[in-house]
Amino acid sequence: MPHPTSAGAGLLVDGCTRGSVARRVARFGYIGGRLSLSEKALIEAIRRRTKRLPGVLLGIGDDCSILRIPSGHEALVTTDFSLEGVHFRRDWHSPEVIGHRCLTRGLSDIAAMGGTPIAAFLSLAVPSNVKSSWVKRFVSGLLRLAERFQVTLAGGDTAQSPAGVLADILVLGSVPIGKAVLRSGARAGDCMYVTGKLGGAAATLDLLRGGRKLRSDDYPEHFHPMPRVEVGSALRGIASAMIDISDGLSIDSAHICEESGVGAEILADALPRARTGKPSREVDLRYALHGGDDYELLFTAPSRRKVPKTIAGVPITRIGCVIRRQRMFLLGSDGSRTVLQARGWQHFRKS
Repeated sequence: MPHPTSAGAGLLVDGCTRGSVARRVARFGYIGGRLSLSEKALIEAIRRRTKRLPGVLLGIGDDCSILRIPSGHEALVTTDFSLEGVHFRRDWHSPEVIGHRCLTRGLSDIAAMGGTPIAAFLSLAVPSNVKSSWVKRFVSGLLRLAERFQVTLAGGDTAQSPAGVLADILVLGSVPIGKAVLRSGARAGDCMYVTGKLGGAAATLDLLRGGRKLRSDDYPEHFHPMPRVEVGSALRGIASAMIDISDGLSIDSAHICEESGVGAEILADALPRARTGKPSREVDLRYALHGGDDYELLFTAPSRRKVPKTIAGVPITRIGCVIRRQRMFLLGSDGSRTVLQARGWQHFRKS
């Protein structure tokens, strides 16, 4: 089966798109489903659990939702697919975990732009043999994370899928005008940093592929990744470029380098590697370099800029520097300097 990891911002919108829109519309309807729960009951069950927070003037229940962007802000919009057999498997992941991971993908993109999320829109298609209890648990996982970040589920759509569960999450956020952190701002001489620990999600995925039955609480990096929303907004004015590590450090570093027209030197020994399992063990370097689904932030900052060691309780680690030559290198503790190939996850890549 394909590697079930994130593909950045999905197929419809690559990352976050900025705009000065003041309102966003969406609907939460139902098309031709066969769930034991009726369309009206399903929507009402979701509506009852959804809190309407400031910025959402009208949520679920009408043909459109009505949102308001804060004065002096621009809109950030991102969308991400979560596809069964690609991003998750129902025999590996509980409905709550799938819902959590679905929303994480969108929130992480908003964080990577230094923005604040406002509302989410869920389009969910399920096969006819999926029970309504599965859908309720999926929504529970999604809403639990939404409440953590004060995000309203403001609309969406439901449909019957001919095969497999398909979930598309759209997240609307905002950022002060002209303050969004882009991938294109890195300059030679900048330092490179990452938040948190790397490689835990990918290492866990390999255990699942090997047939291991895992308790989700023992492997939170994979089952319950936490988008770094508070960190991202705190890095406005500090970071010169930023991206979330959804596809792997090496390939996401390459995205910044390509957009900024620079290269990078990354210190192998500086990478903060995750510890997973019970008893916990540090993951192999290859997972930290090329694994996906970490949803940590990779950012650059001018060397003169003071970068905190922690933000919102999340450790910040300097891992290298930006160079003028447009190539990436991995520096070893023995003084070696080897070309670093971008080897993270990519859809449509030939085997």
